[in-house]
Amino acid sequence: MRHATGSHRVDGVFVLLVFSVFAVCVLMVLLSGAGSYRRLTERDTESYSRRTAVQYVAAKVRSADAQDRIYVGAFSGTAASDGDTLHLLENIDGTLYDTRIYYCDGYLRELFAQAGASFEPEDGNPVLAAEGLGFQYDARHHLLTVSAADSAGSVTEMTLSLRSGEETGT
Repeated sequence: MRHATGSHRVDGVFVLLVFSVFAVCVLMVLLSGAGSYRRLTERDTESYSRRTAVQYVAAKVRSADAQDRIYVGAFSGTAASDGDTLHLLENIDGTLYDTRIYYCDGYLRELFAQAGASFEPEDGNPVLAAEGLGFQYDARHHLLTVSAADSAGSVTEMTLSLRSGEETGT
């Protein structure tokens, strides 16, 4: 019996070529998947940072929602319809405390202190990175609108209907 050494070489080259094509296809699928994963995580991160600030404020407002306990004003405490600080008042053991939520130095910040106490905006605890935060209160309809800007410049707004403004029936 005679072996054809030329056909073995062709078979070997063909197997190597098929394996190379398979390896290139696998690499292309992996690179495509990695790119898709990166885009999805970037989108999710942007969505998270866009929604988190307004959701945080909404949760704080819902937990503090009581008659004459929420107002929008300046950091120092003066009331105004449009302001840069949300004030949430709370009575603890006969002492009135003020939780201030505001924007300062690239962060949504929170400061919990006795009402009337003098602090600087930098004294608050940084909660979330942000590019801006604003509040508007419609006293007539008891609506609080929270606007938050993220690092990409996208602004997210949420309007909350305060229960403390509702009249109770007896």
